Amino acid sequence: MNPIERVGDTRDVLGESAFWSAAEQALNWVDIRSQLIRRRKWSDDHTESWPMPELVGSIAPCASRRGLIVALRSAIAFFDTATGALERFDAPHAGQPQMRFNDGKCDRQGRFWVGSMDDIGRGPVGALYRFEAGRYTRVIEGVAVPNSLCFSPDGATMYFADGIEPVIWAFPFDTVTGEPGERRLFARLAPGAGIPDGATVDRDGYLWSTQYGGGVVTRYAPNGRIDRVVPMPVTQPASCTFGGPDMRTLFITSATRKLSEDALQRQPLAGALFSLHTDIEGCPESSYAVGVR
Repeated sequence: MNPIERVGDTRDVLGESAFWSAAEQALNWVDIRSQLIRRRKWSDDHTESWPMPELVGSIAPCASRRGLIVALRSAIAFFDTATGALERFDAPHAGQPQMRFNDGKCDRQGRFWVGSMDDIGRGPVGALYRFEAGRYTRVIEGVAVPNSLCFSPDGATMYFADGIEPVIWAFPFDTVTGEPGERRLFARLAPGAGIPDGATVDRDGYLWSTQYGGGVVTRYAPNGRIDRVVPMPVTQPASCTFGGPDMRTLFITSATRKLSEDALQRQPLAGALFSLHTDIEGCPESSYAVGVR
């Protein structure tokens, strides 16, 4: 196993939603609690950061317009990274200040999926939405902490987790209609192993899951079998994605949120961005296709 390396000198409160832009040869991610979108190019030692007007739960690339699709606290927005312009589509929960968007990702057909949550009570009052052509469709009810959204390389399986339980679910996915079928248990984490947070898939269809609170990244076979476990130098890895010129570098974000002073002393790299060069090629994250209807 190659060594885990720190990338840059950023320290996120809650680093999430990492994805690689092949066109820009750059990693993009967010610090939810600091209300920042970050970008770091492969050939550059500088990390660029854009402040957002609200908490920012997740981001994804756009296929046919400049910039990103952004899940803010109270809206989905298109963000033009060149001008800083935001085009908002208010969320169904926009009038409820305790609610916010969290994890989000595009399916292989270009629809944006994003979960909402109660940021204060953490009760099961959120939902998983499908966003396309400026419209929201509420798909899954009773969500507390939406996480682990990703799609198999062929798009026929959707993965999802709710952070109130240490379980990853797999759904058969109709790529034409965008409707998930009946869920099945994909993986259950061992007691004390944390919760499944951000996830991605590789070209072979294996799922890589950051275990928040568990201090590892786990690679699961398509049948849910544990293939390998990557120990991290921090307890709160939060999201992961493949990138780099050969798509064989796994980038991993992390968090300092709610760590005690003692824990922060023991984990001086908490909140850092990490990389791990692997022998496995990742599967690029899909872009939002603005014209999807």
